Amino acid sequence: SYMKRIFRINPDYASYGDFIRRIPDVFEKEGRTVYDERNKIKVFALPDGSLFNVKRYKKPIFPNRIVYAFFRMPKAVRAYRYAGIIRECGFETPTPVAYIIESNCGLPGYTYLITLHMSGMRDFYEFESGDTEGRRDIIDAFARYTAAMHQAGIYHKDYSPGNILFCREAEDWKFVLVDINRMKFGGVGLRRGCKNFARLWGNDTFFRCIAEEYARSQGFDPAICRRLIFKYRDAFWKNR
Repeated sequence: SYMKRIFRINPDYASYGDFIRRIPDVFEKEGRTVYDERNKIKVFALPDGSLFNVKRYKKPIFPNRIVYAFFRMPKAVRAYRYAGIIRECGFETPTPVAYIIESNCGLPGYTYLITLHMSGMRDFYEFESGDTEGRRDIIDAFARYTAAMHQAGIYHKDYSPGNILFCREAEDWKFVLVDINRMKFGGVGLRRGCKNFARLWGNDTFFRCIAEEYARSQGFDPAICRRLIFKYRDAFWKNR
């Protein structure tokens, strides 16, 4: 069977072309695994000190391979393109370096997304324990960040704790979006905006703080935001 590989490399990282082209051949043997469930993520350290994240998306099942071949961009391609859009809007996501598509007889198999590795980041699983004491500033900053993103027409469809990274930067909190192959771009209204918080983990105080600050940033009624955010959260977790 004839295996074909398609590469798209960010021109800023053309000098890493040799490393990028080798990735499918060395992915299993080299690099440090940081995530291995449905997809697999590895960090590769290069001799010049650069760190790259390589995410290999699992092979789609056969019917989906046909969909990806003819009707829909493979996940790695979407994530690469969406990263460009998000960054152009002034929001942070790891720098897109390249994508690779492996295909057999025109049907995609493994696809790879290569980004710059970001170290020193925390994620929103921290709020799972329910401790919000003394952390109001992070929660408020996050609510304002989400409001700004919605105002810019950016909607992350998998806005879950592991996909929202943050760190302290100078006087403020910096947020970074990851796992961005499921995005929607366009207007975000009150209901849809409030629904975006449903996948987060945290106690009622955490969600109340988000509702108040999000409402303030968006010019929405806080009572309505609170009601909707709890409604969508409860519905989401009940379905789980």
